[in-house]
Amino acid sequence: MRDRDTGRSRGFGFVTFSSSDEADNAIQNLNDQDFEGRRIKVNHANAKPSGGGGGM
Repeated sequence: MRDRDTGRSRGFGFVTFSSSDEADNAIQNLNDQDFEGRRIKVNHANAKPSGGGGGM
């Protein structure tokens, strides 16, 4: 993901897998690994809470 104003990396991204098994395998094998000099975290995305904001 890139910041729309600066074009710089925001430091995260999303990947969609065709099955839960593939996603679980990626988490087990890639989480907490070194990638290009940085330690990465791989996990399931959290669903956004429903309900909407929008005050009055």
